[in-house]
Amino acid sequence: MTDTDERLTRIQEVRRRLAQEGPPRARDREGDFETVTVPERHCDELRDLMVAERAEKVVEVGLAYASSALAIGEALAIVNRPLPRHIVIDPYQGREYADAGWDLMCSAGLDEIATLMLDPSSVALPRLLTEGFVADAAFVDGSHRFHEVFVDLYFLRKIVRPGGLIVVDDDWWPSVHTAACYYERNLGWTVIPDAFPDAFPDKAIGVGPQGGQRPRCKAFRLPDPSFEPSFEDFRAW
Repeated sequence: MTDTDERLTRIQEVRRRLAQEGPPRARDREGDFETVTVPERHCDELRDLMVAERAEKVVEVGLAYASSALAIGEALAIVNRPLPRHIVIDPYQGREYADAGWDLMCSAGLDEIATLMLDPSSVALPRLLTEGFVADAAFVDGSHRFHEVFVDLYFLRKIVRPGGLIVVDDDWWPSVHTAACYYERNLGWTVIPDAFPDAFPDKAIGVGPQGGQRPRCKAFRLPDPSFEPSFEDFRAW
């Protein structure tokens, strides 16, 4: 077995245990892991999307119990490009989650390529931009407040390369959906159809927390080349 195979097997085993047994510790809230974490099947779809993109550098907003971060780490191991890097931003990882997610990342050996930033995303993302960091893709599952999602997407469109991917979790929430809609309607982001075919909360009903038939996860392709629209062309949502 090669080093790459061993690395991949180790990540997959940590993912399997997390899905079957839950995290080593969780917040004292009933069903917190099941409520907060991205479901395993959606993580599989996220992994497959990153593999198809042949992503080498990824930014993730929100870590919590690391389900999505482990899936992204698995994708980076499968792609096996020369300089993989995974930037994870979560100011609540220590004080809310007692480092449960980061410890899982370390147990999977992903701390070799991952960096945890404990600043709010509104501080961490501008820093990455100033440092000249360029990502192939991003996954957004942080604050669900409209203005904070909007700011995350504002900076990520400058960090993710033209033509790259930005994936948004919990698009079924009106606050998240409305923020993403601005970029789709005004900045040329295009939805990748069928990227998450199984992303409804309930296969039979498909109703989100606020009702309706909107999928949970949505993937966008950024325009290439990037552009800045005229304020006169603004389209309200």
